[in-house]
Amino acid sequence: MTNRITSLFGIKYPIISGGMVWCSGWKLASAVSNAGGLGLIGAGSMHPETLREHIQKCKAATDKPFGVNVPLMYPEIDTIMDIIISEGVKIVFTSAGNPKLWTKKLQDNSIIVTHVVSSSRFALKCQEAGVDAVVAEGFEAGGHNGREETSTMVLIPQVRQSIHIPLIAAGGIGTGNGMLAAFALGAEGIQMGTRFALTQESSASQEFKELCINLKEGDTILSLKKLSPTRMIKNDFYNAVQSAEDRGASVEEMRELLGRGRSKRGIFEGDLVEGELEIGQVSSLIDSLPAAGDVINHIVAEYNIKVEDIITGDFKL
Repeated sequence: MTNRITSLFGIKYPIISGGMVWCSGWKLASAVSNAGGLGLIGAGSMHPETLREHIQKCKAATDKPFGVNVPLMYPEIDTIMDIIISEGVKIVFTSAGNPKLWTKKLQDNSIIVTHVVSSSRFALKCQEAGVDAVVAEGFEAGGHNGREETSTMVLIPQVRQSIHIPLIAAGGIGTGNGMLAAFALGAEGIQMGTRFALTQESSASQEFKELCINLKEGDTILSLKKLSPTRMIKNDFYNAVQSAEDRGASVEEMRELLGRGRSKRGIFEGDLVEGELEIGQVSSLIDSLPAAGDVINHIVAEYNIKVEDIITGDFKL
């Protein structure tokens, strides 16, 4: 399974784990990389020295390529980037900001740069900024989302028409069938957050994982639209957010309601009532917590079977 994504990152399979806050530590990143994908450490929930520790532990746990995901609105972004460069990280995925700010400096330090977008307009800006690849993420994805609310099925072909650089699909993908569909739409790789968040190596709390594998269709919803659209599980915190939005609460009121550490409280600490429980729609298709390597093996096997069925004319879901 060789294409521009596997060649760019030096990986066996074009499968990338999401850089998810409170889920994507060194254990998950190294497990994904060791299984032939590209593991990402999520810097968004880490203090600078915590990130350094995770990078060093990941280097000790795998000799395969791995990367770091960095939200560009991170308050200590200069320190974070200095750590990434000094630790010799070779792959960085950026998000939530202007790719022009850091792409050249990272590339000048021999770092491959990929940026996450939610529209073809921003994908084109990324290409103009010189990034090496783009992740186009549909609004099925968990956590922070684009305001456009474009689904992956619509977004990927639009982005493919807009840019010529390598394209990775994200949002609602958690199976080999999903990978095949993304490739049919023009993607050359997939990034999965939810599927890897619900694995043994994910640093999310067991309480959060158990809740997620029992979710049904419609149990997640895009909320917090006045601040930053975020897909989350319906719970007491979501009900409070929805009530505030329905009565027209101001941005300031919404920020006060969100407070600090709400996602840590929910995802990492397991407060299923008052925590912000971010997860994607594809969670309703997931009912187990396997090892990350088993996820990759299953997806690749399912993908290959479906490709063979298409070739032989025996395709079925």
